[in-house]
Amino acid sequence: MKFDQAVYKAACVQAAPAYLDLTAGVRKATALIEQAADAGAKLIAFPETWLPGYPWWIWLGPPAFGMRFARRYFENSLVIDSAEFRTLCAAAQKNRMHVVMGYSERAGGSLYMGQCQIDENGGLVHARRKLKPTHVERTVFGEGDGSDLAVHETALGNVGALCCWEHLQPLSKYAMYSQHEQVHVAAWPSLFGRAGYAFGPQVAKAVNQTYAVEGQCYVLAACATVTADMNTILSEDAPPGTGMKEGGGHSMIFGPDGRPLCEPLAEDQEGLLIADIDIGAITLAKASADPVGHYSRPDVTRLLLDRTKRRPVEEMKGLSNEV
Repeated sequence: MKFDQAVYKAACVQAAPAYLDLTAGVRKATALIEQAADAGAKLIAFPETWLPGYPWWIWLGPPAFGMRFARRYFENSLVIDSAEFRTLCAAAQKNRMHVVMGYSERAGGSLYMGQCQIDENGGLVHARRKLKPTHVERTVFGEGDGSDLAVHETALGNVGALCCWEHLQPLSKYAMYSQHEQVHVAAWPSLFGRAGYAFGPQVAKAVNQTYAVEGQCYVLAACATVTADMNTILSEDAPPGTGMKEGGGHSMIFGPDGRPLCEPLAEDQEGLLIADIDIGAITLAKASADPVGHYSRPDVTRLLLDRTKRRPVEEMKGLSNEV
């Protein structure tokens, strides 16, 4: 594909969500999209479930503790093609911005950890779901399927996205590499290591950097922050010490050779990280090692990938009784 722009600026968000408030969250997203456009960016990446925020209560107590948030979280989760979704599309179109948004998706009576790509014309490129929610996330969210491991040709290159610990799944990563991904959005919640070292910022940074050098692609690792206001919500009518540590923002942009392309923000600071994307530079990285091309050995190891979209109900036309 001939790209409209082979060299351009991309923006990576590090900001707190408007917690459990979808309307305010969409308004804040629109402001960040406008800010990225003012900085000359053509693509912006948002953190995991940034609309309406990550359900931190799942790590703070037993499932019964979190039920106090269930209705509010459900009602403030994003529905594809809703008025709020169309507002995001309009902001993308107005600012000529390719938007990769992380959100809690409401579909019927269930929630999913979603990411969508909206192009610079305001059109939906793709909406995906996290293939396997991690650990206690499964008390809130359903699963995706093979159709969610997708990379799409756009005017800004082949763009794909994954959530959080999907970046620790070797086969899922290889499925993305096999589609010749050039720009990857890695969406994360705030990073503290509350549940152990593996959940902390050091491991996440290493995983993001490895994804870049392993897949020879740009990685925009977008990470949210936790604020005092969020802690007030989480701690309401809860045992002492239930809240989160403030901060946890560790956004970064990596090049296809693995190098960081910008200076990090302080972990409690909100803002945008901006870096140049040069699609042509990927050629140099691929010359050394292309894991799905000249550096592969399909005669020894291969990936079996089923990208069929799964539905709980498949409708069939009625059988005719005519002879």
